[in-house]
Amino acid sequence: MTLTRAIDERQVTAPAPRPEPPKPRKARGLVVMGASGMALAMLVLALAAVMRSNADFSEDYVARQLAEQRITFKAADALTPEERRTECLLRFAGQPLITGTQAECYANNFIGRHLKSVADGKTYSELREVQTSLRAQLADAQARNDPSQADLQRQLNEVTAKRQTLFEGESVRGLLLTSYGFSTLGTKADQAATVAMAGGGAIVLVSLLILAKAMRGRRSP
Repeated sequence: MTLTRAIDERQVTAPAPRPEPPKPRKARGLVVMGASGMALAMLVLALAAVMRSNADFSEDYVARQLAEQRITFKAADALTPEERRTECLLRFAGQPLITGTQAECYANNFIGRHLKSVADGKTYSELREVQTSLRAQLADAQARNDPSQADLQRQLNEVTAKRQTLFEGESVRGLLLTSYGFSTLGTKADQAATVAMAGGGAIVLVSLLILAKAMRGRRSP
C-alpha cells in the first residue's frame, strides 16, 4: 500500500513532458508556408504601391485641372443670406477652387442654386421647347405682318439668352462634378492602399514568425 502511494505521488509530482520539437518534415512544411506568405505579402504590397501611385496622380491631376479654371469662392462678406446658410460656402469663402471637395460644393451649392433662378427652375433642355414654340409663332406673325412680332422677338431673345446661360452654367457644373468624381476615386484608391499596406505588413510578420519556428525546429535534435 505504501509502495503504491509512493508511485502515485511520483506520477503526480513528475514534471509535464516537454512538447516534441517539429520534425524535419513538419519544419519543411512551415518553411514552404512562410515562403508562400512572404510571396503573397510582396504581391499585396506591390498592389498597394500601385494604388497609392494612382491616388497621388488623381489628386495632382484634379488640382491642376481645377486651377486652370481660375475659380475663386465668393468672400464671406459678399455671400447672400441664402448662401451663408450653406456651410461649405462659408468654409471655402475667398479660397481658390483646387480640390474635388471644393468642386462639389461650388457645383451644387453655388452654380446649381443660381441656375434654378435663371428660368424658374427649367433646364437647358426644357427651354428648347419654349424656344422652338416662340420661333414658330414669330415666323407666323412675320408672315402675316402681325404687330405682335416685336413682342415675340423680345421673348425669343430672352429665352435664347437664358438658354445660353443655362448651357454655360450646366457645362461648368458638369465639369466640376466630373472632377469631384475623379477625386473621389483617388480617395478610395488611397484608402485601399492603406488597408493593403497594413494587410501586407501583417502577412510579413506572420510569415517571419512561421519561418522562425521552422528554423528552431531544424536546429532541434
